[in-house]
Amino acid sequence: MTPRPPRLAVRAVIVDQDRLLVVNAFPDGRGDLWCLPGGGVETGTSLPENLAREVHEETGLTIRVGPPCLVNEFHNPETGFHQVEVFFRCSVLDGRLDRGWRDPEAVVTKRRFVTRDELAALPHKPGSLADVAFGRGMGYDPLEIMVKPSNGPALW
Repeated sequence: MTPRPPRLAVRAVIVDQDRLLVVNAFPDGRGDLWCLPGGGVETGTSLPENLAREVHEETGLTIRVGPPCLVNEFHNPETGFHQVEVFFRCSVLDGRLDRGWRDPEAVVTKRRFVTRDELAALPHKPGSLADVAFGRGMGYDPLEIMVKPSNGPALW
């Protein structure tokens, strides 16, 4: 296995009326893991610009990107994949979740707002998500192991 450099990604922590926006980012329903909207960073574009673009693609929402609140690392020992994610507190400027919205890349298949208790009942990553989203502090999760869906290789 040839080592690859870590992939940089950004994620949006959007809490509205004590409910957190989560997405299921498994095309064709290959997994049931929930995470926050966002994605890979394109070179030459700022982290907030990347995040605003990704959130709009995945949800149809226009957001204001606030301060960072979590740095998370995922890795898959089987493939060598390593991703560093920077999470930002964000707020919705325009739009609403629309069941008819389609992610142009067809990665995000579901999106919804959940309470802290509802999040606890969903498989989700990172593990510190509830504390960071519903708290006010800054977090860091070093090298969290990626999960394996029941019907395939480890994904994230």
